Amino acid sequence: MKRKEDIAKPYVRQIFKGNILNFILAFVGVLMITAAALTVSFIIQQIVDAIGGTGTLSLKQIIFLTLGLMGFLVIAYLFELRFKPKFTVKGISQYKNYIFEEITKKNISAFLGEDSSVYISALTNDIQAIEKGYLQDIFLLVNNILLFVGAFAIMLVYSPLLTAIAVGFSLLPVIATIITGNHLAKAEEAVSNQNIKYTSTLKDALSGFSVIKSFKVEAQMIKLFFEDVKKLGHCQSKKMRISILIELLGNAAGFTAQLGVFIFGAYLALSGKGVTAGTTMLFVQLMNYVVNPIGIIPQCIAEMKSAKGLIRKIATSLNKNVREVKTSNIDEIKEGITISNLSFGYDEDKEILHDINYNFELGKKYAIVGTSGSGKSTLLNLLMASNSKYSGEINYDNEELRNISSDNLYEIESIIQQNVFIFNATIRDNITMFQSFSDEEIDRAIKLSGLSTLINEKGQDYLCGENGSGLSGGEKQRISIARSLLRKSQVLLVDEATAALDKETAFQVSSAILNLEGVTSIVVTHALDEALLKEYDSIITLKNGSIVESGSFESLLNKKGYFYSLFTVSQ
Repeated sequence: MKRKEDIAKPYVRQIFKGNILNFILAFVGVLMITAAALTVSFIIQQIVDAIGGTGTLSLKQIIFLTLGLMGFLVIAYLFELRFKPKFTVKGISQYKNYIFEEITKKNISAFLGEDSSVYISALTNDIQAIEKGYLQDIFLLVNNILLFVGAFAIMLVYSPLLTAIAVGFSLLPVIATIITGNHLAKAEEAVSNQNIKYTSTLKDALSGFSVIKSFKVEAQMIKLFFEDVKKLGHCQSKKMRISILIELLGNAAGFTAQLGVFIFGAYLALSGKGVTAGTTMLFVQLMNYVVNPIGIIPQCIAEMKSAKGLIRKIATSLNKNVREVKTSNIDEIKEGITISNLSFGYDEDKEILHDINYNFELGKKYAIVGTSGSGKSTLLNLLMASNSKYSGEINYDNEELRNISSDNLYEIESIIQQNVFIFNATIRDNITMFQSFSDEEIDRAIKLSGLSTLINEKGQDYLCGENGSGLSGGEKQRISIARSLLRKSQVLLVDEATAALDKETAFQVSSAILNLEGVTSIVVTHALDEALLKEYDSIITLKNGSIVESGSFESLLNKKGYFYSLFTVSQ
């Protein structure tokens, strides 16, 4: 099992992939700005000592040094202005892209069983924390470490005694940050976790809007939403209070340390103990670069630790339910699909399918019928490789399903479900799924799926609206059929595709599926329409997870068995 750090490594690498040059050049800018900041302290010391007549540089030299420093700063800020945003934007973009790519590797039904709010939160709220706490804080951390080390080095050169005093006063902000610094990462994680709950509630409320309205539970949903907003606000407020407290204690301790060094420096200068007025001012200025980093460095480390925690969290989620990489390169099936001794259950002690044996011949049409809970949809999901933890075999020709790669499998077959997802794009884009096909191929798919009337009325460039709000249920299903036709899938799995449609539209959609030539159609259906059932080559009847009967419509009726009972009751 991978360690947490190992799980996160590929995600961190995405930030720096092809981005090292931008990072280095932005880093150069930080080094130049740090050097310039320390030089300012030296110039201040020279100006003060020049006024007192003890300076080592003339006023003219100080002016030339200042002008040179200004030019140096311009170059430094140009480096930072150009390369820091490039590094940050490219790094975070690659990180988001990698997460999205990893999501697409998920198993279909396994993904549907997960909470997608985890991924929404990771690509919205968490991204901001990672951008600030990891990408930007890298430079802030380096800058403050260099300022801290550089300031102490200069102090030692000028006065070891005053440096020792400065070290003593510097312990105050160190103590302040130790007391508060470890709480920030926990607060950040709490905000992330609560944001997932908030996003989940929001998504449920918007997705289930019609249910909420029809059952008149607006007040209850408002209450749930308000509670999640309140809890999220509480976590955010706690994090903000910790940040403010860290800043407050750091500032108070820093002010005390600066003032203390100034007083002792003035005392040493007035006592003639080798410290000039300029040196005192130098120390006061350099104390900024000692005190501020003491507050900032632990905060940066805490934020970077928190950001890495968020990276590990999404990496852990994405590491689950991923279908293993397969080696089989089967491009098509030539005979059919054979199921042998198939048994399956989501829970080990509760089987849903029991000892299924069946052979689906290429090019034929099959209906799977049975009461609710008989295992119809589960059987279809297993054919789509939703789960590999079944006993027995599912063979596409002579290749076991567990050995077939997802890419190859989804070239061979596609599925139409009751709830067809339609993108907020044109009809053409929804049919092609944003891929390139010839006009002839698209026109053929439109004609065979029965979309010609819709296209004639609205055109291929008609915008479908959010999840197809501008289309009827039948039109959505026809688009789903056209998608499969365009991909030239050999096998079409249909799971209760007409359940939510009116009788006439359901008949039209089912007829369109049955009329597809050269396609093996396996249709789970609840509608026992005699005219349609007669068109199937075979009807498979499931009861309590087992096949109890199979055959043509006429043969099953003549048996007067379980199918006969189902059909008679439905009429």
